[in-house]
This record gives sequence, structure tokens and C-alpha cells, in this order.
Amino acid sequence: MGEAQTATQMIVGSLTVSDFPELWSKSHMLPLIIFAIITGFCVASCGGENSPVGKLLSNLNDIIMKFVGVIMTIAPLGLGAYFANLIGEFGPQLLSDYGRSMVVYYPLCLLYVVIFFPLYALFAGGKTGLRRMLKHILTPAVTAFATQSSAATLPVNKEACDRIGVPKDVSDLVLPMGCTMHMDGSVLSSIVKIAFLFGIFDMPFTGVGTYAMAIAVAILSAFVLSGAPGGGLVGEMLIVSMFGFPAEAFPLIATLGFLFDPAATCLNAAGDTIASMIVTRLVEGKHWLENTPVSSR
Repeated sequence: MGEAQTATQMIVGSLTVSDFPELWSKSHMLPLIIFAIITGFCVASCGGENSPVGKLLSNLNDIIMKFVGVIMTIAPLGLGAYFANLIGEFGPQLLSDYGRSMVVYYPLCLLYVVIFFPLYALFAGGKTGLRRMLKHILTPAVTAFATQSSAATLPVNKEACDRIGVPKDVSDLVLPMGCTMHMDGSVLSSIVKIAFLFGIFDMPFTGVGTYAMAIAVAILSAFVLSGAPGGGLVGEMLIVSMFGFPAEAFPLIATLGFLFDPAATCLNAAGDTIASMIVTRLVEGKHWLENTPVSSR
């Protein structure tokens, strides 16, 4: 059973380890990430990929990714078996907890879309921007929800931006960046996952420090790790380790992640179109819609 920690304890514990071998434990993901960033910077400063160490690390990366690919071919069977065991151990209560989480998360996403998407569009292009956003946002949203992939939604987003009137040089830059940097749906899902685990393990989810830490961890797990292969699972491991949850918490929120992913990707990818509108407003000025031709496609 995990125990609640103060915000200071969580920050110190999440950033440091007392001994170097502890760096390789899955319970210390963030120190390992910091170590990897510093090591990568030093390798790049000493010859990069052309150096002996760089070539070694590149080859090790290829080997590890191949190893992960082999494991992932049978991972669904293992995760399904483990989840079945959890159902047998925790009973129907676990299923009801999943149901309540979805009842919270999906209306939360809908509320976010209804309130904030129009506000963003109004800021970006006034009433005209709002009308064009409402007219063209549905296709990217549905595509993202169905494919659960921001990258797969990229061509549809590009077409929506062209029809809205976003300049091509802005959409060509913002949309690809948004695939890995614009993660509002993932941040919301991370908050719900954290609250879910606090409830499952009877830990008090109270206090300003806990709330602030939850927000920081949600942003970190969704934004910083989004570009890494398997970043969603790494982010969930980060949540488990930073809050001191027991190891069995990981498959619980990994399953929750699969349930949340359609709505999360929908917010992430559809929001990229609106982000392009906002960037255009900041670059071209508030009258950009009057000066930008709209694609007739």
C-alpha cells in the first residue's frame, strides 16, 4: 500500500537517487531521464553519432527497439491475463471504478471542447474564426477519435487549416509540432489516472501540494514523453513511480489509458487546427482572416 507524500518529498524523491545503481530501477524514471539527457548532450559534444560511444549507443538503441518490438507482439496476451487476475483479486469493484472514471473523463473532454475550443477560436479569428472552426473541425476530430493517432490525422488537419484560411507556412510548422507537443487531452487523462490510483489504493487525494504535483506530473507525462516510442506507457510508469504507488498500479492505469485514448487523441489532434489559428493570429495580427485566401478544396 502506498503512502501519501508531501510535495517537497515527492519532488526530491522524483529527481534524485541516493545511490547510482538505483538509477536503473523503474521506480526512478525521472532521474534516469535526466541522466539520459545529460549523457546525450555530452556524447553529442564529443563527436555525436560518429564517435565510438555514439555508434555503440545507436546500435544499442536499434537492439532495444527490436527487443521491445518482439515483446510487444505478445504483450496484449500478457496484459489481458494479468488484468483477468486483477479482476479475480479485486472483484467487480475494479470494473465499477473503470466505469466511473470513464463517466468522469468523457464528459470532461466534451465540456472542454464546448467551452474552450470556441473561446480559442474567438481569440484567434473572432466570430468569423469561430464559424470556420465549427464548420471544419468535425472531420479532424472524428478521424483522430477513430484512428487514435495524431500523425494519421495530420493530412486531415492540414486540409481543415487550408479551408479555414490558415497560411500554409504556419500550418506546415504548427501541425507537425502539435503531434508531439499539443497534448491537452493527454494531460486531462493523466489527471484522471492519478485520481483513479489514489482512490484504488485508499490514499488521500487532498492538499494544495498534492494537486500541484498532480498537475506537474500530468503535464510532464503527457508533454515531455509524448515524442518517445511507447511514450504513453512511459508516462504511466512515471506517474506510478513519482507518487509511490505499488507495482500493480501500472497495468491498472495502462488499461485505463487504452480506454481514454480515443477521446484524448481527439482533443490533442483537433486542437492542433485551433492552435494553428492562434499562431496565425499572433503572427499576422487579428485581421488575418481578411487577408488570407481560403482554399476552395
